[in-house]
Amino acid sequence: MPLLIIALGVLLLLIMIMGLKLNTFVSLIIVSFIVALLLGMPMSDVVGSIESGLGGTLGHIALIFGMGAMLGRLIADAGGANRIATTLIDKFGEKRIQWAVLFASFIVGIALFLEVTIVLLIPIIFSIAKELKVSIVHLGLPMVTAALATHAFLPPHPGPTAVAAEYGANIGLMLIYGIIVAIPTVILAGILYPKLAKRIVPTAWTREGSESFGVAKTFKEEEMPGFGISVFTALFPVILMAIGAAVDILQAELKFDNNLLIDIIRFVGNSSTAMVISLLVAIYTMGIRRNIPIKKLMDSCGSAINALGMLLLIIGGGGALKQVLIDGGVGDYVASIFADTSMSPVFFAWMVAAILRICLGSGTVATLTTAGLVIPSLGTMPDVNLELVALATGAGSAIASHVNDAGFWMVKESLGMTLKEAFGTYTVLSTVVAVSGLVFTMILDIFI
Repeated sequence: MPLLIIALGVLLLLIMIMGLKLNTFVSLIIVSFIVALLLGMPMSDVVGSIESGLGGTLGHIALIFGMGAMLGRLIADAGGANRIATTLIDKFGEKRIQWAVLFASFIVGIALFLEVTIVLLIPIIFSIAKELKVSIVHLGLPMVTAALATHAFLPPHPGPTAVAAEYGANIGLMLIYGIIVAIPTVILAGILYPKLAKRIVPTAWTREGSESFGVAKTFKEEEMPGFGISVFTALFPVILMAIGAAVDILQAELKFDNNLLIDIIRFVGNSSTAMVISLLVAIYTMGIRRNIPIKKLMDSCGSAINALGMLLLIIGGGGALKQVLIDGGVGDYVASIFADTSMSPVFFAWMVAAILRICLGSGTVATLTTAGLVIPSLGTMPDVNLELVALATGAGSAIASHVNDAGFWMVKESLGMTLKEAFGTYTVLSTVVAVSGLVFTMILDIFI
């Protein structure tokens, strides 16, 4: 019965979002109430469970998410993202232009959300494609691959950050492992798969993209910050979190005691602290150092937060549904089914996330709902590496982007493809990211 109730809940969610066109957050909350009652939860406990799930999810990630949004907007508005992209393209040259776009998108994608990365970089590659007389799809697929991989695997993106918090995984370690997994994944999906896709849907490579996406804020050479400082600012939170994670690894291996220096490094390397410090660094490097008025910088930060409100609510709604599933006993039921399973917890988390992603469309909601189903079963599985389980969940949440995913439509429209072409390129490409992410995560599991 619990699994049937979940299936009905997912179906109802799809009907509300796709059929009735209800807001995703509203749909998630309504479905949370209905699922809670169907699972037999006492009516007096339902509201508390929903509030607990929503608040508990947002309580940990709101600071990281908010600071990350402001950091990304400051870099973009200052011209730093343009500088990173154009410099790498110049350095790599015309023959390796796909590698240049992939590398630039990966760096920019660490600091910016999936949709923002696409909106920001599409006009740049649109211009390059026209100049080099190549299809925008030739450059667009590496770009969206990098954006999708960073979105699925790397904090401070909402899905990885939220699921790491739910599992109790170390965000710094997840970041390091995520980069290790993401690099071969984006090469497979962003460089090698497009060669095959060109044979499957050759008509896609005749597309010139949508002119509406070709208009972007242009910067004069002297208006953009330097390449080095732009990369440093974008990667600064990654550097801080990586240092904190490295200290944790070394301490576990060398068995040295805590001291003031270790406490300071661990404090600075904490994901929340790292994002606050990184934002202050960005305010200086992208603004004050270049004599940009502080009011203009704060306007950029404010616009980033304004665009964030509904996305935060949707993440909170996913957390509410997750908590209802846990409190309603679904997690314990699933755990009992897999109590004697020999299935790898990494594969188990990936499989659940993949199924939910295909059904729900939202990768972030899929990761949060997966956590509610997987957490109780982790106690029955020995030697669980929580960081790799979190990575596998992120990988599963990237699979088979299709018509119920807003990102699918953004990619389709920006690259000017038909539905068939979008299925043959982006839908399959996202599946390659998901499967490759699982494979490389399981390989990593052998060595750590």
